[in-house]
Amino acid sequence: MSTPTTTPALSAPAANAPFEQTTIERRPLRDNDIRIDIRFAGICHSDIHQVREEWGKSTFPMVPGHEIAGVVAEVGPAVTRHQVGDQVGVGCMVDSCGECEMCKNGEEQFCEKGAVFTYGDEGYDGEITLGGYAQSIVVSERFACRIPDGLPLDQAAPLLCAGITTYAPLKRWGAGPGKKVAVVGMGGLGHMGVKLAAAMGAEVTVLSRTLDKADDAATYGAAHQLSTKDPETFERLAGSFDLILNTVSADLPMGDYLGLLKPYGALVNVGLPTGDYAFAPGAVVGRSKVLAGSMIGGIPDTQEMLDFCAEHGIGATVETIDASQVDEAYDKVVAGDVRYRYVIDVATIQPGA
Repeated sequence: MSTPTTTPALSAPAANAPFEQTTIERRPLRDNDIRIDIRFAGICHSDIHQVREEWGKSTFPMVPGHEIAGVVAEVGPAVTRHQVGDQVGVGCMVDSCGECEMCKNGEEQFCEKGAVFTYGDEGYDGEITLGGYAQSIVVSERFACRIPDGLPLDQAAPLLCAGITTYAPLKRWGAGPGKKVAVVGMGGLGHMGVKLAAAMGAEVTVLSRTLDKADDAATYGAAHQLSTKDPETFERLAGSFDLILNTVSADLPMGDYLGLLKPYGALVNVGLPTGDYAFAPGAVVGRSKVLAGSMIGGIPDTQEMLDFCAEHGIGATVETIDASQVDEAYDKVVAGDVRYRYVIDVATIQPGA
């Protein structure tokens, strides 16, 4: 077994505290582990929720980051999937039992023992996981996906969460030729939903509070963009869509959005609002509609998504920042002031800075 390694990292010492540039320890390589030199780490809104304890109590100090792209630097003796020099990505999970029905079906996120998430979670060894706001990470080879050569690493990093979070429900609910898909919200998740649904062949409509991103939406493949602030939008589009992908974390009037579905249509939520949705049962029963949720995807679907993106020339639209800008970037994400994903150049992390 190799010895532990240290790596520069960005750590949140407490809830709402500024990030500190520090050094953390990574475990020695196990037989099936790989060590990745991280190049870029995306900032997901869920990072902000957890650092600010908006989803309940978090464990500190915390190194967030589950949108990780880098290059394999070292492999354990039993590794077969990757070799030194490969471009790889790590998403929201770093371990699962590998033996239950869900794991065997490639749905590791629903592991019966409990998937181990990339940061702020207790691993099977009892240690708290530390994420991708760092210059290296050690993970089981099972949880590293190959990033095709055609995908730039900065654009690929957000695909490991934003990409799979939108790809999985679009695939499951049949986005494709002849289908009308609405994407609610045009942010980090929404812009990926538009790109992916359009590449799948669906007719895409963006529903957003404002139309200030209409040009971007059209560039990404949306056929229509309408404002949800306009009451006529809901009248005009009643019964229009086969699928609605809701990417926002706001407390929406769900009954109004259900009214936009065709019979047998599905409204799938990937955002997590702080409150509960309220709607009349008749809003789904009357025309056999579905109100559903979706949580990331398993490793096979994540690899499939990366290959699909490479085939169709799809990457996240990113703004690259250095380590000193992360606190400011968090505030801008909350304010919606990013197009469309901040990505940290982790080479800029300098312990003691």
